[in-house]
Amino acid sequence: MKRNEMNFDFIGKSKIFYAISISIMIIGLFINIFLGVKLDISFKGGTLMKYSYEGELDREVVEDKLQKKINKDVSVQISDAADNENNILNVSFTQALNLDEQNEVHNAMKSEFPNNKIIKLNVNSLSPSMGKLFFLKCMVAIGLASIFLVLYVAFRFRKIGGFSAGAMSLVALLHDILIAYFTFVVLRIPLNDNFVAVVLSILGYSLNDTIVIFDRIRENRRSMEKTKSIGEIANKSINQSFTRSFNTSLCTFLAIGTVAALALWFNLDQIISFAVPMMVGVVSGCYSSVCICGPLWILWQERKNKKELAAKAKA
Repeated sequence: MKRNEMNFDFIGKSKIFYAISISIMIIGLFINIFLGVKLDISFKGGTLMKYSYEGELDREVVEDKLQKKINKDVSVQISDAADNENNILNVSFTQALNLDEQNEVHNAMKSEFPNNKIIKLNVNSLSPSMGKLFFLKCMVAIGLASIFLVLYVAFRFRKIGGFSAGAMSLVALLHDILIAYFTFVVLRIPLNDNFVAVVLSILGYSLNDTIVIFDRIRENRRSMEKTKSIGEIANKSINQSFTRSFNTSLCTFLAIGTVAALALWFNLDQIISFAVPMMVGVVSGCYSSVCICGPLWILWQERKNKKELAAKAKA
């Protein structure tokens, strides 16, 4: 039975794909330079005190009163519940507060806003040194995961140039990590442990698409290598794999999109900070596997073949 496949020249349009990715990276880099990146308490250290309250509160008023009472830099975020009950108030400090200071903040909240039924839900406090150490461990985890995934690709596809397949997979993974990072920067989402979860999840989805494409290239190379060039084989393989990759990514995107919509409706910031970047990452993972990894691998193989032919000609 003939496969239902597209007939798009992915290899021939590779320069367009490279230009799109490079443009996104440059734009993201400029935004990162001018706006900077917001770090969550879990990475930079500090104290986060979460309260529930009833009625209405003005963020600027809360910040002003706490600033005067506590005499420390404070940032307040307010999330209003859809039913106007159990609203959430997040009070952040750039430095770790001891128990006495936390009690002082709590007493100030109770005394300044007695009619709002302020209830302390939880407190997270982390020193700057611990925050930096946690950030470093997260980056090491991402680095190790990427290395092991690339080694797996290199070993599995060693018969079609495992090292080159692994290297191009690494380029695609770095592409997706940067896209996820720039999503946090552009949307002004504080970089927290959700960033690590997003990156590791994206690496899995992206590598899955990459493996499907390389697996198809390996099969087609056995039967087509005598009549087709490596570029034609790869292009046919990408077309054969595209529908599967697209449908898988679309289903994942819609599922996460539903979660993001519900999180936005109920003001669940922790879920939003995972779901929205993850949606972008799923799209990026599919794009990098189909439009970046495969064409780059072909570029590598063609240059390698040219060098081999040149060496034979000289001999």
